[in-house]
Amino acid sequence: MGPGVELSNSDEIRGEQEFIDVLYARVDGLRAGTEAGVTDALAQGNTPMQARLERDILVAERSGLLAALNAVDGSLCFGRIDLASGATHHIGRIGLRTDDADHTPILIDWRADVARPFYLATGHTPMGLRRRRHITTSGRSVTALHDEILDLGDQERTGHEDPTGDAVLLAALDAARTGRMHDIVQTIQAEQDEIIRAPHRGVLVVEGGPGTGKTAVALHRAAYLLYEHRELLAKRAVLIVGPNPAFLGYIGEVLPSLGETGVLLATVGELFPGVRATATDTRAAAAVKGRADMADVLAEVVRDWQALPDPVIAIEHDREILMLDDDLVRVARERTRDAKLQHNVARETFEGHILNTLTELYAERVGTDPYDGGSLLDASDITQIRDEIAENPEVWAAID
Repeated sequence: MGPGVELSNSDEIRGEQEFIDVLYARVDGLRAGTEAGVTDALAQGNTPMQARLERDILVAERSGLLAALNAVDGSLCFGRIDLASGATHHIGRIGLRTDDADHTPILIDWRADVARPFYLATGHTPMGLRRRRHITTSGRSVTALHDEILDLGDQERTGHEDPTGDAVLLAALDAARTGRMHDIVQTIQAEQDEIIRAPHRGVLVVEGGPGTGKTAVALHRAAYLLYEHRELLAKRAVLIVGPNPAFLGYIGEVLPSLGETGVLLATVGELFPGVRATATDTRAAAAVKGRADMADVLAEVVRDWQALPDPVIAIEHDREILMLDDDLVRVARERTRDAKLQHNVARETFEGHILNTLTELYAERVGTDPYDGGSLLDASDITQIRDEIAENPEVWAAID
């Protein structure tokens, strides 16, 4: 299309609608195939244990995919970027590829690096874009387009130009409130994007006044981390902790709308398995518990739980009696504390020290040369002894 050519509004919307129809056809195909796979898996009769385990894993994975496909159905694609090179990419809540041997991307996940210019490009720094398009839909129908010209030398006009670039953001701010938080994936600002995509290297604190979008940014960051580090986080799981059930109900639809349906939500009173807190503190008690120095009080309580054995604990192992006294346990405890780990994390370290101590006691008992006092055991013998001690229930009863 040559410079200065202006397309009609209806032509542009019709073209986007045709593309959106292709995307939804792909989603419908994926949904049908996934549903069929789940049905076939559940229809399997009596099978060996290993086969049942594999079936359950398959059903869980495909059920998660189904939930994601259903969750994004209402607003699948919301943007397009036109590159100076002539290429175009549509941006959406999830990524989609063609159903052929090439598996060509037809919808770019908003979290992918390719999609980042959609949020960051400006006229001053176009990041290789000549145009950014916001696509507004109602269900599966395209209702409006808003184009931002980023290459000022580009003379092509579509009739949907947004001179300020703020139309979509203002529309989102003016949208009627429903009592539920909505995602901001279509209107993420540069400062928010920087937080959302910050490297995963420990604790990230997001500060801001009331109503500045801290919660929304945190939820989108969770979705981004699940995309960027899915294999790691799938093993550890992601937990969103809220102050009360009403808050969790308010934010509960955000992550599913971004294609993430496997995140756990809980209040503080639900964090301990099998225990559900129902009482409410008085204001005075809540004020005391909310003070910063309460952290020191809790730390001392935890240290009190790290008690020494009284009296000595006798552990029978392979017809030998190993005596675990307070001096031995104290050494293991101090070595563990020196690591500066939190209590629950440090437990594994402490267990390792105790196993090493018991291994040394047993090895000295059975492996000392009666003639010269040297050891008759090599490294592999010591490793085997440690493994066997680790399987002794009396050892774990003593540690507990």
